[in-house]
Amino acid sequence: MITNTANRFAAPARAYAMSYAMRAIIAAALLLLLLPTTSFAQNDVKIRDLTSPEGALPVRLVGYGLAIGLDNTGDRAIGGQSAGPTVQSVINILRRFNVEVPADLIRMRNVAAVLVTAEVSPYLRPGGRFEVHVSSIGDARSLRGGQLFMTPLVADPNGPALATAQGTLVISDGGTATRYQPSHETNGRLPSGGVLEADLPRPAMAAVSRLFLREPDLGIATKIATAINGAMGEKTAVVEDEGSVLVTLADSVQKPVAMAKIRDLGVAPESKSRLIIDGKDGTVVAGGDMIVGAATVSHGAITLSIGKLADDDTAAIPGSVRLPAGIPVQRVATALHAVQTPANEIAAIFAALREIGAITAEVIVR
Repeated sequence: MITNTANRFAAPARAYAMSYAMRAIIAAALLLLLLPTTSFAQNDVKIRDLTSPEGALPVRLVGYGLAIGLDNTGDRAIGGQSAGPTVQSVINILRRFNVEVPADLIRMRNVAAVLVTAEVSPYLRPGGRFEVHVSSIGDARSLRGGQLFMTPLVADPNGPALATAQGTLVISDGGTATRYQPSHETNGRLPSGGVLEADLPRPAMAAVSRLFLREPDLGIATKIATAINGAMGEKTAVVEDEGSVLVTLADSVQKPVAMAKIRDLGVAPESKSRLIIDGKDGTVVAGGDMIVGAATVSHGAITLSIGKLADDDTAAIPGSVRLPAGIPVQRVATALHAVQTPANEIAAIFAALREIGAITAEVIVR
């Protein structure tokens, strides 16, 4: 009897607990449905990502150095009468350590002469790190696995050294198809390989300054001025032209704090129809809605026909690509990749489609 009585009371308790848990689950699900409206509604781009402050021109640095430790893929210059700048550079470095080596005994297969370039902000202080890019200037096959020997960087050819760079080179992996191709592996970078060692001249913060658009556009400039005036007061910002917004700050505000607040404001971006093609590996990036119209392009061994479906007679022809009109850009790129079209030919084909009007978007080949 006691057991039966306990069961009679336990059953309603379990039912109530299950009902309460179900209500909690439903409430949580409704809350999750409401979250995207508040979390993802803001797709604005910050003004700092669209503009550069007046006077904050980047300082460009350059240097000549050596990439060492290569796997027999360096410059093929030898010593003696045919000694090149790479051999002489190695001799000069060894002399700093009181080591004398005859030029005709030096072989350079594990060393390559390189140019080092970088851009740094004028507000960067000594000790700050920055990314540098390294490119071979000799006949080296690859810089993969190399180390950049400490290289002074200057802003002017005859100016003082403002920074130095050294470290392990990072070479992008293009796969076996691009292995040891000079256009691919003779360029590298050091993500934090540069160190600023001198104080750069910095522009002063003024009450009246300008924000220069990185990509001039009257619509974006107007949106930036409207956002600034809404946050800082009317007539704070005025559009001068497509590439400049004039900002006038009151004397009562702190200029750095006010500019930081302004640059953190967001504006709604404008989608641009732009097609970017990597001329080295054939990567195609399309922005906006891009449709390809009817056209026929014959380049090298590839013939691309858009606007007429393939028939049995022409579908099997090597190098023939036939697609319907009104097809998206990415499907055209996929079809070209499927027949193993070289990267430079893909770039040339899309450039031709732009010239004849089959693509109305801007085509950029990098």
